Amino acid sequence: MSIKEASPNAGSPRASPQQTAGRKTGSSRTAALKTVGVLTFFGMTVAIVASVRNIPNVAATGWTMFFYMLVATLLFALPITLMSGEYAAKFPRAGGPELWVTKGLSPRWGFTTSWLLWVQMFPGMVMVASVVAPLVAVTIGDTQLGSNSIFTLICIVVTYWTITILNLFFDMARIGGRIGVILGLYLPVAFMMVLGVIALFKVGIQKDSYLGGAATGRVLLPFSSQSVSTLAFFASIVFIYSGIEMSSVYIPRLKTPVKTYLRGIFMALIFMFAFNTLLAFVTANVIPKGTIDLNNIAQAPVIILGILGLPSWLGNVFAASVLVGVVVQLSAWASGPSKTITSSARRGLYPPKLRFWKTNQFDVAPTVLITQATVISFFALIFILIPGVNNAFLLLVTATAIIYIVVYVLMAIGILRLRSTQSSTERAFHMGNKRVAWTVMVVFLITVFASSVATLWYQGWTNAFIIVAITAVLTAAPLIIYRRHKPSWASDVAVALHAEGVDVTS
Repeated sequence: MSIKEASPNAGSPRASPQQTAGRKTGSSRTAALKTVGVLTFFGMTVAIVASVRNIPNVAATGWTMFFYMLVATLLFALPITLMSGEYAAKFPRAGGPELWVTKGLSPRWGFTTSWLLWVQMFPGMVMVASVVAPLVAVTIGDTQLGSNSIFTLICIVVTYWTITILNLFFDMARIGGRIGVILGLYLPVAFMMVLGVIALFKVGIQKDSYLGGAATGRVLLPFSSQSVSTLAFFASIVFIYSGIEMSSVYIPRLKTPVKTYLRGIFMALIFMFAFNTLLAFVTANVIPKGTIDLNNIAQAPVIILGILGLPSWLGNVFAASVLVGVVVQLSAWASGPSKTITSSARRGLYPPKLRFWKTNQFDVAPTVLITQATVISFFALIFILIPGVNNAFLLLVTATAIIYIVVYVLMAIGILRLRSTQSSTERAFHMGNKRVAWTVMVVFLITVFASSVATLWYQGWTNAFIIVAITAVLTAAPLIIYRRHKPSWASDVAVALHAEGVDVTS
């Protein structure tokens, strides 16, 4: 999952697209940066959303994974990329979703967007950090420990406070970026892809697995009594593509914006569909039905080693390597989303006494990092309040997805409003005429509504109530803050920044 400018897949260890593409303004900026071809753009887009943490969620749906991934790719990810492509072409400078929603709707909703991109990491980071517990358990050879709720809680809290402290004293985004990607992504992908396919050819489709034997029409769609319960995973699978909108900020650097963007996006979507379904397929085929651990990406590799008769210690090494990668990636991600809060604070949208405006030598705000670590610690209590690690994990990933979906809904409404208020504005890319734009956005909104409702319905009333409550509170909070912010906050922050020698105009 990705946490980018802000997602469990957003705020990635790589420099954000805004930083890369938005250091200058106007044509001088575009000319100063190297142009990007279709293959490079394809790689950039895949790098934003590729992750193995969602594979167990996809695998748990069995044969219906193809339906969910197809819907997520064509009716969710594609409309987002078309919409964000038009936004980025119309406003080709730093800003991302916050700027886009501000221009499309209003500063109030732009502020709400920046807030949501920060707070989605509260349940999102707990979800990502929860994978530490089973990885530690596999590393030390005690796999049962990984499904213990208290042990999971301890691992989350210790891990996140450790990386928070590291971010206060080191530039973790610079230190951990490449190592985290290699150990947290490339290694598990190569391991699972190669050995998983070999195991598939050796044993065939396992009848006692999540695939349950050969596919039939009834199990390929989630509408039969056999597969309807998999709708509980719908939103979490859609969430695989969260953050893909940030690839659109490269449009000003593309050689031929329309042609290169569309080709690169279609290539990336085809790759992501194949990437996720193949890894999920080999995972679903080796794990006995009803035993999958949603937060344990080492579960399938350990079973695959047994099928192939390879030494079990390879599983310990695999888990240890991925553990290091995940922790390093978490360290790099921790400071990313907080930068939007610091930016808003410097514009006077938060009370100066919170000191969200003050950054250290690594350009991170200590009070923001400590605040989010504290809130994340409270969210981690879900693992002992909700029975079962799987249930708690699914609740967290769904809550993260629903919060992010609110951002996408605001973006969709904003782009439709711009089509009415600024329809004549020239732009390097647009998704089509007004009728096409409305059709694409309506299909998108129906998709996110259907996936959200279906997911909440099949997760049960308790989970649904908690998820809706979390989303409602976190969405209402910025609206209240914005309404109550005072003009004096901006002047007080400006004075404080000037006293510290910070150039507020840069």
